Amino acid sequence: MLYLAEVQKQKGSLLTGAGKTEIKLLACQRTDQSWSTVSEDVIAAEEASKLNDGALILVEMTPQRQVQRIQEAGRPLVNILQNFSRQQEKIKVKEEEIDQWKESLTFQAQELNRRELEIETRLEQLENMEDEFQRLETEKQAVETSCAEMEKLREEVERNRQELEGAWEHLRGEQRRLEESQAHLQQGKTLDEEQSRLLNELLDRLSSSVAPTQPMQEHLQLAFEMLETQQSLLNSHWEKLEQQKTTVGEQQAEVDRLSQIFSEHQNDWQQAQNSLEQQTVQLEVNTVTLTSKQEYACKLKDQLQYQEDLYQQIQFLAAMSGDVVSTPEVDMAALEKMPLEELQKIVQDLQGKLNVDSSFVKEQEQELEEKQKTIEELQKKINQASEIERSTLEPELADEKNHYQMLNETLVGQRRHLLECQGLLKQHKVVLLRREQPSANFQEEKLDFSPVLVHIEKQRQRQSEALQNLEREIEQMQASIEQMQGVIEEQTQQQQTRWQELQTMEQDLLSLRTATAECSGRVNLYQEALQPIQDSLDGLRQKLQGISEIQQTGDEQIQVINQMRQVFVDLISQPQLAAT
Repeated sequence: MLYLAEVQKQKGSLLTGAGKTEIKLLACQRTDQSWSTVSEDVIAAEEASKLNDGALILVEMTPQRQVQRIQEAGRPLVNILQNFSRQQEKIKVKEEEIDQWKESLTFQAQELNRRELEIETRLEQLENMEDEFQRLETEKQAVETSCAEMEKLREEVERNRQELEGAWEHLRGEQRRLEESQAHLQQGKTLDEEQSRLLNELLDRLSSSVAPTQPMQEHLQLAFEMLETQQSLLNSHWEKLEQQKTTVGEQQAEVDRLSQIFSEHQNDWQQAQNSLEQQTVQLEVNTVTLTSKQEYACKLKDQLQYQEDLYQQIQFLAAMSGDVVSTPEVDMAALEKMPLEELQKIVQDLQGKLNVDSSFVKEQEQELEEKQKTIEELQKKINQASEIERSTLEPELADEKNHYQMLNETLVGQRRHLLECQGLLKQHKVVLLRREQPSANFQEEKLDFSPVLVHIEKQRQRQSEALQNLEREIEQMQASIEQMQGVIEEQTQQQQTRWQELQTMEQDLLSLRTATAECSGRVNLYQEALQPIQDSLDGLRQKLQGISEIQQTGDEQIQVINQMRQVFVDLISQPQLAAT
């Protein structure tokens, strides 16, 4: 099983030598690659004696708590943290996608509900229209039935009219004969019995040929009553049609008003959108400027890091030459009194530990150089890559730079510790050589690296000040960009909200236009259905009025016949006619 542990070294004395090395278990890896804390067990492990006190290591152990393999935990921990960070970013992206899907589904559900309500409303309108059409159809059939009955009555009246015209012609002939008879009477002629009988027969025939007017009058009265009933029913539909026309006019005025409001809101939204686009372009320009400053800051940091490395190397050379200032304090008197064999053993242990630490530092420096080469190669690829490839390479470059920074910071402490070990070993060696060769005169040759170190330190200070100024500018630009991003995000949300309101207003306007068009079509259809019925009633009224005039003519004919009969009776009653 794999454990994360910390190296713990007990301090030894000059007499007992190096202390005991132990490891304290901190966490263990589970089968699902997750980590969990464990009880802080301490296990003796001489295999970790070459490592520094407090160093974090990964230990593979058997179930019996026996150490199998030990390795530095720096790089694996960096990989674990990088993987964890990537997983967190992926989870965050997934959560944002889920939130977006939720918002989209909510909006779609609301839109679907609104559509269902519109469909239900239109279905109700269609059902009302169908009911209205059925009523109109029923009334139309009733009117057609009335028209058919009136047409029959008109035909009957037409036949009666023709008969009346024939009788009228016959009456005119008889009237001519009567006039001739009157002329003969005026000339002194008299009517005989045969002529009187013949005139009576003719008058009777004429009276019988004239159709009775009373039944016709009753039929006409009934037809006029039916016509007025249908007209009153039709007038109620005409009133309803006028009301619907008024409603259509009001709806059209509302459509015009909403269209004007929608146009104004759309223009306002477009102006705000143009302003937002300009701010977005300015944000992109500021972001590009910030990126260039950040790149320059990264270069300054790289130069400072290079100078730090150079400073450490020169300081290392100074330490190798003996010009070490920060060496640990050593009890020289104790070393002078210590047995020579024990001092030699301490020198050998210190030399062995220095060799191990030097080898480890050298490996870390090689790895640091490899990381620097990898960063340079990635930077070249990014400079030559497309936008899509750059979006993939930039996170990798950031991870490599973070790893390089962590490794470099770890290496700084290890180098400092190595210098301390070198100074400690050199002091022990000086005492050992002095005791082994008391007569020899040891003089150490020293190189003065202080001017170089001072020059490097001044350059570091100047570049550090420039970097601080640049970082302040970057912080100010970042704050300005963040503020601008907040404003743009807020305006973007407002624009989205206003856009949704515009969409809703447009849908409402479209629905109102559709309803107005449907209502207008219904009014036109209603009028098209009523106008033929009205025309039929008007035509029927004209025909009934014509029949009424014919009926009046028949009455006049009957009056004429009665007058003729009276004239004939008067003629017969005269003395000269009676004598005959």
